[in-house]
Amino acid sequence: MGRPIRILLVEDNQVFREALELLLGMRADIEIVASVGDGSEAVAACDKHEPQVVLMDYRLPMMDGVQTTVAVKAAHPEIAVVCLTASANSREIEALYEAGATACLTKDQELDDIVDAVKRAANGLG
Repeated sequence: MGRPIRILLVEDNQVFREALELLLGMRADIEIVASVGDGSEAVAACDKHEPQVVLMDYRLPMMDGVQTTVAVKAAHPEIAVVCLTASANSREIEALYEAGATACLTKDQELDDIVDAVKRAANGLG
């Protein structure tokens, strides 16, 4: 196995963020390099921690997932963005893809599905 995939979590729900950190952190193929609770912190966290993938919520304070995806992709076009949402409609999901997201998943999907999407994104397979 190669080096673990470096992930930045952007999630405002602290309980869900900590659960993701715990579950993904137990995997040998993934390394959570940082987590932030606000979209406005995402670019600075990318600058500092150099993730391969940003795993991001859609509904965030300050900047939503679309605005945050645009900012991350403008500053770091090499970083893949995978969005996780509890409730985004088709127009919002389309906006995420237009902003540069590689994948959009719901928060209730199986962890293996989320990990698969992260791996595909890290390998440029979208």
